[in-house]
Amino acid sequence: MHLLIPYAASHTEACQAELATLKLPHLQKLLTHLTALPLDAADELSLSPPHERALAKWLGLPGVDGQIPWAAWQVQQQPDLAFLGGAWAFVTLCHWQANMKEVTMHQMPMHELSSAESDTLLSAMQPFFAEDGITLYPYKPGCWLARSEVFAALPTASPDRVQGRDLAPWMPRLGQAGHLIRLVSEMQMLLYTHPVNDAREARGVLPVNAFWLHGSGAWVANQDSQDDGELVGRTPPTVVSALRDAALRDDWPAWAAAWQAIDAEQGPALLAAHARGEPVQLTLCGERNAQTWQNQPQPLMQKIKCFFGTQPILNALNKL
Repeated sequence: MHLLIPYAASHTEACQAELATLKLPHLQKLLTHLTALPLDAADELSLSPPHERALAKWLGLPGVDGQIPWAAWQVQQQPDLAFLGGAWAFVTLCHWQANMKEVTMHQMPMHELSSAESDTLLSAMQPFFAEDGITLYPYKPGCWLARSEVFAALPTASPDRVQGRDLAPWMPRLGQAGHLIRLVSEMQMLLYTHPVNDAREARGVLPVNAFWLHGSGAWVANQDSQDDGELVGRTPPTVVSALRDAALRDDWPAWAAAWQAIDAEQGPALLAAHARGEPVQLTLCGERNAQTWQNQPQPLMQKIKCFFGTQPILNALNKL
């Protein structure tokens, strides 16, 4: 068993208040049996958040900040596109909220966006992307795969970094991003009067007024693997999203309740797996750092040290 838990902690004042009274007895007990691996440390301004870095490491994907090739990796899962190779990114439709001081990411992905609406917008926007050498392919409603060599070395920020935030620090900044910024402006003008948005506003939902590029990079097969397909077919860790969902809503009481549910449900299952001698891993990710613990043989003195000297799990969470 391997649980990967994004947004296990935050340094916001509201989260710290909830963290101070949080009780996680099952996971606290589990950590007395596990060995900590080296901390994956960065900062809260990294383009790739800790949970994405941890998952990429497990999958064997390149870990360059803002260039974990998530879109190219997804292409490899689709036989009808995998043969194309090259560099890819996700294009996700979204809503930007502008005020006097900043532009914030107000909604991504878009709510209540049908496949038909997504396909209509794809048809309208594709010619503009094509002029810049970018080919769009449908992936799921409101999110498309984009192929172009411009994405080979273009860092982009994860959607989790921009939700509800001022977009200025997260916009692409390399020289080759200039025409992409222009493309964003062109699409904003196109979308402003598009019939799909007229229909959305008529039924009381937000219009699509922008897109976000993310998951950029080129696919590089794992040269250390005997079979390149082995990397693609690996089953990833179980990613527990309840904390992430609450944190991105800035709902910290719900975040604390989700932690209690994880401890009550997954905690005993991890303890039972460890008792059966099965491999167990727990990866906790904050907004800066990620820490993994796993069960492995320990010398007697190390076992004694862990038993008597294990710090409360809250100390571990505060390091994230």
